[in-house]
Amino acid sequence: MDTSNTITLFLNFGLLGVGCLAVAEKFVPLFPSYVLLMLLGLTVPDGTMLAMTIMATSVGSVFGAIGWYGLGRAFGSQRIEGLVTRYGKYVLLRPSLYHWLTDAYRGNHFWVTLIGQTLPTVRIYLALPAGVLRLEPRAFVAATAIGTVIWNMPFLTLGYALRGSSHDPVGIGFWVAAVLIAVEAAIILGLRLYKRSIASPRLVRPRAVAAPVPAEEVA
Repeated sequence: MDTSNTITLFLNFGLLGVGCLAVAEKFVPLFPSYVLLMLLGLTVPDGTMLAMTIMATSVGSVFGAIGWYGLGRAFGSQRIEGLVTRYGKYVLLRPSLYHWLTDAYRGNHFWVTLIGQTLPTVRIYLALPAGVLRLEPRAFVAATAIGTVIWNMPFLTLGYALRGSSHDPVGIGFWVAAVLIAVEAAIILGLRLYKRSIASPRLVRPRAVAAPVPAEEVA
């Protein structure tokens, strides 16, 4: 069964099938998520159904992330690293990427999770090290949900807007994803530069001025 037939099969189950597709995409990344989202947007008949589709795909993605989180929390650091080293290359999760995702959590856990849900590939596997590190579950789910909606909404809406047009949704989706990532990178860079500019004056301390020596002591 090819990919198009699989998507059609899931769509036969309505919003439940859409949600299941979103869960499956978290575990079987056959193609970029923006492609799936835009294809789903092309099938939406009206605005009400668009809103429900955004909700269904977001809930499905969150459940998929919770699945990865649960695996990481249950297996622990050593076993997960062993599995990633042996089998990660088959699912686009190389050890270097896994360690990079783990190191990313040295910063603010909430914002790392939220922003990570808007980056291709990262949005799939970021929940695994989050589970290994045993991040606070409620904050993780909240950040995942917000980031997922931010990622899903533009592509579903764009697919919905392109219904009946001659434009290539896959090509447009690629450029939209590239623009979103570029904007995120610019925001992150700007925040880092801002924090450095604030921290720099604190690091520069005034030099101590030597007290004048009394004339009697000099004599």
